[in-house]
Amino acid sequence: MSGLSLTFKPKLVYNEGMLDIKFIRDNVDLVQRSANNKGYKVDIATLLQLDDERRDLQKQVEALREQRNTISAKMKGGRPDQGLIDQGKQLKIELAEREGYLKATEEKIAAIMKNVPNVTFDDVPLGGEEDSVEVKRWGEQKTGAVDHLDYAVKRGWVDFERGAKVAGAKFYYLKGDLALLENAVTQFALDYVTKQGFTFMTVPHMVNMRTAEGAGFTPKGEGSNEYVVEGEDLTLIGTAEMPLTGYHADEILNEEDLPLLYAGYSPCYRKEAGTYGKHTRGLFRVHQFNKLEMYAFCLPEQSREIHEKILSVEEALWQQIGISYHVVNIAAGDLGAPAAKKYDIEYWSPVDETYRELTSCSNCTDYQARGLNIRVRRADGSIESVHTLNGTAVSLARSLVVILENFQNEDGSLTVPEVLRPYMNGRDVI
Repeated sequence: MSGLSLTFKPKLVYNEGMLDIKFIRDNVDLVQRSANNKGYKVDIATLLQLDDERRDLQKQVEALREQRNTISAKMKGGRPDQGLIDQGKQLKIELAEREGYLKATEEKIAAIMKNVPNVTFDDVPLGGEEDSVEVKRWGEQKTGAVDHLDYAVKRGWVDFERGAKVAGAKFYYLKGDLALLENAVTQFALDYVTKQGFTFMTVPHMVNMRTAEGAGFTPKGEGSNEYVVEGEDLTLIGTAEMPLTGYHADEILNEEDLPLLYAGYSPCYRKEAGTYGKHTRGLFRVHQFNKLEMYAFCLPEQSREIHEKILSVEEALWQQIGISYHVVNIAAGDLGAPAAKKYDIEYWSPVDETYRELTSCSNCTDYQARGLNIRVRRADGSIESVHTLNGTAVSLARSLVVILENFQNEDGSLTVPEVLRPYMNGRDVI
């Protein structure tokens, strides 16, 4: 990070969107097809028509402003004649009218651009969640285990009833050895990712709407999972990805400093509004949990390689803990707006005898960077948008589910995974 120079730029009055409008014009079919494949209802032809109108109105506004300036110059230094005064008044009316049309058109464009998702890579499968493709499998598929919630409640390690009493359904207390185990997983993961070159960061637990939307989240949108702070331009974070994306907003980074690798630790707050039909029992899907998130800012030519690196870090973490899993290339219809490609690691559940989501990592290319004006100055002086990537190191509540399911013993005790024992005062069984 030494030698990093920061160039700050004020927030843009008009932002053409998270995809380059020139790219959209040059790749109309590709952008429209990607939007369709992701399930986003957007009409690219209408968007480009509006942009044509915007550019025409911009020319008109600039021409009227030039005329206004010319008349203003003529009116200086003496008493202007009535003709110039009348002309000036008419220009003022026409300019205000055209500026109003321009602003309205820009607002229409901005509304559409928010719904234009990132273009997917060629190797992303088509279809919905069920069409995602397994690319790798590791470990044995064990069977026969007690449900994590029943197991943890019996041990007195988790209390959802009192969590509901003080905060509502899906809030909870972790107690005793399970709380210590969560801390052990955190410390192990933190030690590992920092050894891989990620700089540890704690982050704000709230972000403003610009940051949230620039990162590809819609706190006030339909089906949003974010908790919005009423009366404030703030939302609670659903993941450290949100403040990490905003960390370099409106900055120009130096080519020689990239990639920048960060690991952000934070609580995460989610309504989980869109979880109907998904596995939600116990700690698997809750409204608040802790997470260690990896994040990268890099050059465009680096992003595919770094995507694989983040995946390899995730795999290594869970291999060391001793959890069976497979890696899935997520289908386009389940990607979300920012990602051009996403891998999920799904662990093998001996309780349900199926794979369930554990971690994910996404290559968002320049989508988030354009939304928040994050750029890089090349060695030759040229400036372009950076690429951003994110990946879960450990999502702590879900991590506990995985360990409880896979390391319980017949006598009711729990074997502590070997790599976690140094963080549990050397205890091998709890």
